[in-house]
Amino acid sequence: MLFCGINPGLMSAWTGHHFARPGNRFWPALHASGFTPRRFAPAEQAQLLGLGLGVTNVAARATARADELSTEELVEGGRLLAAKVAEHRPAWLAVLGVTAYRVAFADRHAQVGPQPRALGATRIWALPSPSGLNAHWTPAALAEEFARLRTAAFDLPEQAG
Repeated sequence: MLFCGINPGLMSAWTGHHFARPGNRFWPALHASGFTPRRFAPAEQAQLLGLGLGVTNVAARATARADELSTEELVEGGRLLAAKVAEHRPAWLAVLGVTAYRVAFADRHAQVGPQPRALGATRIWALPSPSGLNAHWTPAALAEEFARLRTAAFDLPEQAG
């Protein structure tokens, strides 16, 4: 599973760790959904590899807000991400930010959830952005969507809520 954020925030660029801003909900959602046995800190991101998980970004340029990226940066990032997926061949690509996914992959009708397209054998799932700025997705709803992906990816039976 390759999780793909939109781009590094300023705190992530400064620390060198993905989803490093304290208000970012990626790490709590990853744990609450069952992907990790405990809540990891951003500085522990390398430990995800041992769980079969990886983290990257669509665009490399750090910004305070993802909406500061240009369409061109997202499209080029989508091209580079497709090449990265072709090289590493994860079973799943989870793009964290459906709006960025729509732009990067020219799919203006994409919704959160599994996508009909694939990159070779890699299936794609669009997740909501875990940024604290995406407040209409509560922490519980984020964890639930991450759990839907986990269930699909590992062919697990649905859990009763």
